[in-house]
Amino acid sequence: MKNWEANIRKVTPYVPGEQPKRTDVIKLNTNENPYPPSPKVTEALREMSTEPMRKYPDPEARQLVEAVAREENVRPEQVFVGVGSDDVLAMIFLTFFNSDKPILFPDITYSFYDVWADMLRIPYEQQPLNDAFEIESRDYYKENGGVIFPNPNAPTGALLGLSAIEDILTHNPDVIVVVDEAYIDFGGTTCTGLLDRYENLIVVKTFSKSRSLAGMRIGYAIASDELIRYLNDVKYSFNSYTMNQTAIQLGTAAVEDHAYFEETRRKIIATREQAKKELAALGFSFADSQANFLFATHESVPAEELFTALKEQGIYVRYFKKPRIDNYLRITIGTDEQMERLYTFLKEYLRKLNI
Repeated sequence: MKNWEANIRKVTPYVPGEQPKRTDVIKLNTNENPYPPSPKVTEALREMSTEPMRKYPDPEARQLVEAVAREENVRPEQVFVGVGSDDVLAMIFLTFFNSDKPILFPDITYSFYDVWADMLRIPYEQQPLNDAFEIESRDYYKENGGVIFPNPNAPTGALLGLSAIEDILTHNPDVIVVVDEAYIDFGGTTCTGLLDRYENLIVVKTFSKSRSLAGMRIGYAIASDELIRYLNDVKYSFNSYTMNQTAIQLGTAAVEDHAYFEETRRKIIATREQAKKELAALGFSFADSQANFLFATHESVPAEELFTALKEQGIYVRYFKKPRIDNYLRITIGTDEQMERLYTFLKEYLRKLNI
């Protein structure tokens, strides 16, 4: 080893879902919204001037912060925005998880959590989901340095009810509890209503899923004024200009078109419920997902085999070769037409196997 190598911070990085270069594919592997952004986003993009591009953007992203605050029915001082929810979550890890005690999160969950913890030298313990891939709130009663989990969980799609979330908060009054609501718009009730009662709660959301803006990288956190001030202090010490001008304006246009948001959200939910029926009839089983994906296993065909067969046909789904979940596929909900092509292929594939 060279002398300088001893001082390199080495981590195992997060591996995102594959982004195929082909355009003739059905992409059901990264939980993107199958519908385009709001027409108001297109209109805002068309009307944008290049003049502001030569200047630094507003470091407070005030226009976007105020739009999010109106939509979420909170004060602007309770909103923190960043470059996707990943950026927001990374800032939360950096700001609040600095105890010698381990932070707690599920063993089957968003796989960026352990990456950030390892990178930032944060001790952590993973709490096993039960056999139905559900979070057990009692597993989070123990002493810890913070708690974080997605709701609905990813990649399982299982939803934790508000009473269970409040149970976790009640048992963790002295640490920060983060609820990552990337998929909450597709099922369940946001826990932002608990913010007034629990000053240690942070709720994180994203524009990547229900707002159809994964390519713009916009995420946000909602919490008490005090916690948002701490987040901003770290942000301004790290990079004052995290949100570019285009993202600020287009994100504002997206969040202000509530009618379009509701329309596409309802479409995805309806397609998801139909997908549950279609896939169950083909021999798949899965948790009762409340997200924009299903986490499915087949009774007869190994998941890796199906993953490969689907990919050869230009249908991309997500496969995780990890303990407990290496026989499952995460299937993003596409349009009705895309899902029909998925069902048609699976029916023919299973028929050839005499299943």
